Amino acid sequence: MKEKSYTELMKASDMKRKQQKESFVLDLYIDMLISEILLNSEKERLMKKVDAAIDEGNKLEFIQLSNQYKELSKRFGT
Repeated sequence: MKEKSYTELMKASDMKRKQQKESFVLDLYIDMLISEILLNSEKERLMKKVDAAIDEGNKLEFIQLSNQYKELSKRFGT
């Protein structure tokens, strides 16, 4: 079995680190995408409930749902 030279070992190590970084970044992008999708679906759900409360003339529910929407927006900086 042929032993690898120091240079070959360093290149392999560098390539492994590069792949790990790329994998980390990809995982980060995936997490961000999932979070964005969940946030948008939650905001959409709340907006539908807010609209329904307006249509029904339910002021108390409108205020509660509006506050939930504002809190969600504030928490995620949107």
